[in-house]
Parts: sequence; structure tokens; C-alpha cells
Amino acid sequence: MLKLTDMKKVLIISPNFPPINAADMHRVRQSLPYFKEMGWYPIVIAVEPEYVEMSEDPLLLKTFPEDIEIHRVKAWNTKWTRKFGLGNLGYRAWWNTRKFCKKIFKENKIDLVYFSTTMFPIMTLGPYWKRKYKVPFIIDMQDPWRNDYYLSVPKDQRPPKFWIAYKLDKCLEAKTMKKVDGIVSVSEGYPKVLEERYPDSVKADESLVIPFAGAPIDFEILDKVDLPNTLFKKGDGNINIAYIGRGGHDMYVALKSFFLAMKEGLKENPELYKKLRIFFVGTSYAMDGKGKKTVEPVAKEAGVESQIIEYTDRLPYFEAMKVLKDSDMVFVPGSTDSQYTASKLYPYILVKKPLLAVFHESSSVCGVLRELNAGDLITFTNENPEEISKKIYSELTDLLKKLPYTPETNWDSFEVYTAKYKTQQQVDYFNKVIENFKKSNK
Repeated sequence: MLKLTDMKKVLIISPNFPPINAADMHRVRQSLPYFKEMGWYPIVIAVEPEYVEMSEDPLLLKTFPEDIEIHRVKAWNTKWTRKFGLGNLGYRAWWNTRKFCKKIFKENKIDLVYFSTTMFPIMTLGPYWKRKYKVPFIIDMQDPWRNDYYLSVPKDQRPPKFWIAYKLDKCLEAKTMKKVDGIVSVSEGYPKVLEERYPDSVKADESLVIPFAGAPIDFEILDKVDLPNTLFKKGDGNINIAYIGRGGHDMYVALKSFFLAMKEGLKENPELYKKLRIFFVGTSYAMDGKGKKTVEPVAKEAGVESQIIEYTDRLPYFEAMKVLKDSDMVFVPGSTDSQYTASKLYPYILVKKPLLAVFHESSSVCGVLRELNAGDLITFTNENPEEISKKIYSELTDLLKKLPYTPETNWDSFEVYTAKYKTQQQVDYFNKVIENFKKSNK
């Protein structure tokens, strides 16, 4: 490993950070064990957990080295900000992050700023720091910032306060993306959309597209602890199928198709299909107890609601992995948004359970599952649940009859999806962005 004086320094902005149990911190926490050996010294800026409205999982702190330099800032308390309709952590932590990082820049030669978060408003600090400290910045696009998807759906399917948020996002994204030096993305679609919007900024072919990585260390930790499974008892006589992740109206086609397949199974193979219990966990980003169910209503529409259990609250990360490990089979529904990629795809593979995924044919998930032979995949390009359900019924019935079994995953090919491999890709991109920045500023 290089000496500290020989390493480049990357300032990582990740407001949601362990012990916070949030989807958007996984890229950072999985990369931290490898940055230093690859020549980069990471300095992480996170928000104090008490100011984050999400559950915690202390075990997440065991997934990266203890000597990582992590600084935690305060944020405006939602007790006051929600009176003005302001809940987004990116806004609430903006001022304190800017104030604290003034000291970081004064005491360190920062080579690069890396925003890896879905708290998008905080990314507007990128152009400010670039102008003030002459340092390039990269944005990790894990989700769309300005999301045009909801413009074409019925009003009742849009998030709360959609138009206010959309107009703000549109303005802030434009100001930020016109100055960005590099884009990392989980999907090929995001950089293409951004190039269309901002043709003078980073081109799609100059971006780095890498989905979230697989972290075997998570399952090594899981095997060493005794965690509860409060949802079901392993070996209870049912066929327990689990999905851990968000819900949403954009998953209606995949869910409705799956539930219609279940309905057909109850008619044609009642003894088998009556054993099914499908658990959907952590389906809402809202605070615990405040989430709106988006899965059970679809199940009720299909007439299979008695076998569907939806919990909108998020479980601690490792408890969620325990649920997957105890399940007889895992299910991953996809979005009608072809750019969507499941952030937790690799834990579903690493848990080594029979897997059924229903995704848009253009999703990056499809290529991964096919290459790794890690599960059964049903794809769609149209939005006809009745038609898709026929394919699901056939595949699902075959799967259920084979239980229990372990998928014949191609583990030799899995290496390129591991956290260490993905971190090397990030580091190579960091070096490229810095070189380009130096050339353009000569």
C-alpha cells in the first residue's frame, strides 16, 4: 500500500452513510476497503445519524476498515423544516456540509470530489467547489435527478408535491450537470439522457456505467451473527418467497403479471400454490409507519391478496439479508422504466436461492442474470400483464416443483461484479477525469 503522502485524496459526499440503512450508500461502503490499496485516500462526509429519517444497522460499520476518515455534519432538523414542506436531506445538510468542507479543503490537497448519493440537492456544491478550489467533481447517478417518468403517468401515481420538486430538480440539475467533470451511473440510460439535455457537458461515452457490486463480506458477517427473522419461520410448511426493496407504481406491470400467474396457479395447481407466502419488505422510502402500500393493492386487484404480505418499513440491512437467506425462493420485480436497475441484485445472487426476476428487456439486470446463469428471467417490452403472466406461470410452476435447489450460478464470471473489481473501475475513472481536468486547465 502507498504512503499517505503518495496517495491522491478523494472527498466523498455521502449524506446517508452507515449505520444509516439506505440504498444509496452501498457504492461507497463497498468501495472503502479497497481505495487505499489502489492509491486513493478517501475522506467521507456524512450526516449525523440523528438528523437522518431512516433506520440504522450498526453491523454495516463492520463492512469497511475502522481507520477510514469519516466526518459527520449536522443537518437542519425536520421538526422545523417540515413546517415549510422541506424534508430532503440534501437541502437540510447543504449549508453545514459547505461550512465543514471549507476546513477540509484548507487542511488537505483534495484531488477530486465524488458525490455518491441520491440526496441530489447537495450535488450543487460541486460547481461551487470547482470554481473556488479548482477541483473536478464526479456525480454518481444511482437514480434520475430530474425524473421525467412521472410526467406521463396519472396524477394519482405521482409522488407527493411532484410539480414543486420537479421544477426545482430541473433547475438544479441543469446548473450542476453543465459543470460536472465525470458521471458514474448504474444504468446506460442515465448518461444518454443527460447528454441529450446538456450536449456541452460530459458525453455518454465518456461516462462510467457500473451497477452496484456484490460484497461477499456481507454474507461472511451474516454467518457470524445470530439475527432474528420476524417475518416467518424457516421450515414452517409454507413456500416463503421474499423481495426486499422499493415498490412503486412503475412496478405495476411486473407485479400484476406475477400475481395473475399466482391466480392461475391457484386454479390449476391449488395444492402447490396455496403454500405460497410472498413477503415484500421495505417498499417505501417514507419514514417508518408513514409508507403507503403499493404492492398489496395490486395483489387485491388480482385476487391473491391473502398470500401477499407487504411491509413498507425498511428492515436493518443484515436482518433483510437474513430474510433472503431463510426464504425458499427470491423474487425481483422490475420497472416499466427501461433504465431501472435493481440496486440489490447481487445480494439476491449471493444468497444462492432460486431466483425469479421480471424485468423490462432493456434493463441492465437482464444481461447480468443471463451471463451469470443466476436465476430465471422473464422479460417484457409491452405492458400487457395478462400476456406476461402466461410466461411467468409456466416458469414459476417449474421452479416451485424443483424446490429446494441451488442455482448453478457461473461464479467464475461473477468476479467482475465484485466490490473490489468495481472499485478498480472507479479508480481508473477517477484518474482519467483528473487528467482531463488538468489538460483543460493548462
